[in-house]
Amino acid sequence: MIKVDIEKKLKAYHGQQVLKILGEFPMGSITKIFGPSGSGKTTFLKIVAGLIEPEKGKITVEDTVWLDTSNHISLSPQERKPGFVFQNYALFPNMTVQQHLEYATDDQQWIAKLLATGKLNTLSTHKPEYLSGGQQQRLAILRAMAIKPQLLLMDEPFSALDPKMKSELITELKLIWGEQATTVLIVSHNPQELEGLTEREMEIG
Repeated sequence: MIKVDIEKKLKAYHGQQVLKILGEFPMGSITKIFGPSGSGKTTFLKIVAGLIEPEKGKITVEDTVWLDTSNHISLSPQERKPGFVFQNYALFPNMTVQQHLEYATDDQQWIAKLLATGKLNTLSTHKPEYLSGGQQQRLAILRAMAIKPQLLLMDEPFSALDPKMKSELITELKLIWGEQATTVLIVSHNPQELEGLTEREMEIG
């Protein structure tokens, strides 16, 4: 079980607001997170990943404390080891598709499976500038999964994909996540696009 109880001040157009999250996420579950723009959805993912620290709060994963502000505990992102799909993809411009995955893992069999899952097999030698937006987004997802993370955090991961590709990719991803018992938190501005993928949901804001 992942338990989250955090508070973080947010800068909003209409003044300051506070992001308050109290929730539990069973291991191996897939949760969609939705809410209005500016409500703190991306901030929440970054807090869980250890990229942002809240004013106060606690995060525990199974028996491990990732964050406890009252006891000055905050594990680094490297110690938490989540997979993270950034909204802007955060790809390395000088690396090919293959190199992005090899940067995360040296398991060539796993890399081959990921490339097939994302239908990027024929583009393995291409750098991001030669990929479409949808292809870049798929690469960002594959790279986040390359480390076989216990927890996968995804920020608008399917926004650039056409309906057919999205449906096919979601079907493949759900199988892999089930096999690996991956816990997945997905931020989406369009909860309907995740129908059939997620079994839980959380609204922020």
